Amino acid sequence: MSSVQQAASDLANVLHGQVRQASDQDPSIRGADWRMAVVASIQTTGTVTTTDGIVARRTDLYVTPVVGDTIVLTVSGSGNWLALCRTAPVSTAGTWQALTYNGTWSAWGGGYLTPGYRINGDNTVSLCGLAKAPASTTSASTMATLPVGARPTATVRLDITVNSGLHAALEISTAGAMLVADFVGTALWAALDGATFRIS
Repeated sequence: MSSVQQAASDLANVLHGQVRQASDQDPSIRGADWRMAVVASIQTTGTVTTTDGIVARRTDLYVTPVVGDTIVLTVSGSGNWLALCRTAPVSTAGTWQALTYNGTWSAWGGGYLTPGYRINGDNTVSLCGLAKAPASTTSASTMATLPVGARPTATVRLDITVNSGLHAALEISTAGAMLVADFVGTALWAALDGATFRIS
């Protein structure tokens, strides 16, 4: 190889390296290896199909798919797509939100957590806090109503305490009504810490 040919080869190698480095740093050239999409259908094979036609296999982080979910997708170099997880379903997901009380239910106060709910990333809702019952609550009473997005798709029943040694059922309807029921005696409060239910 002549010196001119060697110089040309060396220059080509340098230019190729510079182009490669620039493309690695520029997403418009490289292309993203992840993106977001909306689920259009769910298959029994462990995959979902997005509204733009991508078929992606779900990971074990995305176990309860729902049509309409906004999900995070990633793709391998050979073109295989994975559905990693859903994004937060509402702007308040992952943060504690105060309950909207019914009647004269209120927060107990006195150093106890304010009653609230949180939408979790695994499509469940957690409850917390200590709510104060209206005076002389001796029968079923609706303490609060959960908003759309934090409601179960079927009625759920949870066990809570409403007085020292007194248990009751917390029944949450698909309309979000939180009914304290099935107790004998007087309910002074509703202890919600630890209560969790599915929303799909």
